[in-house]
Order: sequence, then structure tokens, then C-alpha cells
Amino acid sequence: MTPRKIIIDTDPGQDDAVAILLGLASPEEIDVLGITAVAGNVPLALTEKNARIVCELAGKPDTLVFAGCDAPMKRKLVTAEHVHGKTGLDGPQLSAPTMPLQDQHAVDFIIETLRTEPSGTVTLCPIGPLTNIAVAFERAPDIIARVQEIVLMGGAYFEVGNITPTAEFNIYVDPEAAKIVFGAGVPLVVMPLDVTHKALTTKPRIDAFRAMKTPVGDMVAAWTDFFERFDMEKYGSEGAPLHDPCTIAYLIAPHLFAGRHINVEIETESPLTLGMTVADWWRVTDRPANALFIKDIAAEGFFELLATRLARL
Repeated sequence: MTPRKIIIDTDPGQDDAVAILLGLASPEEIDVLGITAVAGNVPLALTEKNARIVCELAGKPDTLVFAGCDAPMKRKLVTAEHVHGKTGLDGPQLSAPTMPLQDQHAVDFIIETLRTEPSGTVTLCPIGPLTNIAVAFERAPDIIARVQEIVLMGGAYFEVGNITPTAEFNIYVDPEAAKIVFGAGVPLVVMPLDVTHKALTTKPRIDAFRAMKTPVGDMVAAWTDFFERFDMEKYGSEGAPLHDPCTIAYLIAPHLFAGRHINVEIETESPLTLGMTVADWWRVTDRPANALFIKDIAAEGFFELLATRLARL
């Protein structure tokens, strides 16, 4: 099987870091052409640094990392230090990365890659706010038809919101960008809170990372220990949801997931519901389906995949 070419667009974040590690640990299925950082969980100066820290942790310092947009398209940046800590990767102390940040802007890299790779062979995997992707689509509309698929983490229907009562963080930070991406006509797979809240870091699952007795296993266990405290306190759950790795896991093992092809629109006007993913799960409108909206995950299989792959690093 030829590995699938992907660009990971990210705002690390502990769960973003685990997603990057999973991608870099799976070269048979995934060819990471580059990692593009965006402002989100923390500001851009930290997300691009964190992406490089994770590549070095994985032993992949030759991975190309690009810095992208430092603010949403039309709004002030909202961040999530209350979840991820002031660095975005709070937990154990991490050394500053030595691998270089690429000079090229992330948006230019996305455009150039989609123009130079054969049409329909590059998948975009955004696991933060959708600013970089939307700006690329606005700046170079010719690339839209060349995208194989977009597999993103964002939104919610049954779980509704985690940053406001009605909005999930990634969509809320830049709803205008999300509206562009959801309306672009690219094949779209959405990993909403509805599925990620079923991928919980229970104690046995964290212990499996620690049992690897490797720097990667120890770090992933420590990261999940750190950020699960927020979700356990907020939701009363038995662990924290590993949101972003669901996207990479889907590309490796889609049989672990189930959902519906439905219409999803993005609210950009209402102060009450700004950033809401209006998902027509019950198909009560005649709006055409534009997304495979995932609802279910085989959680044990997902964590087995994570443990098996991360043990390679």
C-alpha cells in the first residue's frame, strides 16, 4: 500500500502532540509531507516550537515544520492555556528544539504542495483552528479541487460545546475559516467531540504508555496525566478525551470509526451560538451532505493502535 500523503495542520496542545507522534510512527500508511502550525491552544510562537519539540521527541528532526497564521481571519485569538498550560505542552520540562523552523509561510507551503503533488493525492489533516487552510483556499482557489480529503478534528452535535455552551474550541476560534472549509466542496471527515469524548485516557490506557519504558511512552503518559485533570473535573469523566489523534487513527484504521454523511453548517453571526457546527444528524433539512460526521469509535482498538505505534518511536 502506498502511504497516504498528508499535511498535519496543528496548534500543539498535548493531544495534538500525540496525533503528530502517531503520524510519524506510521510510515507504512502515512507520509507526513510537512507540519503547519497555527495559533490556537496557545499563540503561534509556542505552537510552532511545540511542533518541533514533538518531532525531535519522535526522533524525526528532518520533518518540515512551518509557521502559519498568528490570528484568526477576522477575530481576536482565543487560546486554551486553562486546558493545556501556559506552554501548550505543560507537564514535564522539555528542552527547546534545535531542529529548524522552515522559512516558508505555512499557507504558501500548503498552496505549493497541492499545486506540485499530483491532484487528488494530498490529504489535509487540520487539528486546530482552520485559519491556515481557509487562507490557502482563499488565496489560491485552484488548489481546492486538488485536495484528496480533509480529515479534521472540530465541532460537535450531541456534545454541543466545550469552550462555550454551543461551540467546540477549534471551530469557535475561527468560525469564518471553518465556514470556508466546510463550504469548499472538498471530501470532508469530521471528528467532533461526539466521538473524541469516547476516546478517554483511563488509568489502564495511560499505564500502557508508561509500560513502554521509552521517552515517548513516558512523555505521552505525563501529558495525558496533566491535561486529563481539566476534563475529569469539568465532566466528571474517568479520563480525558484524546481528541486529535482520532484524525490520524482514522487515516490508518478507518474501520475503528462510524458516522453519517450529513450537512454541517457553521454559525458565524449569533453571539449566543457563534462557532456552532449545525449538524443535520437527523436529516431534517434538504441541505446537501458535505461531511462524514463521525459519532462512534472502537475505543479499545484505538488505544491498542496508539500503544503499538508509539512503542516504535
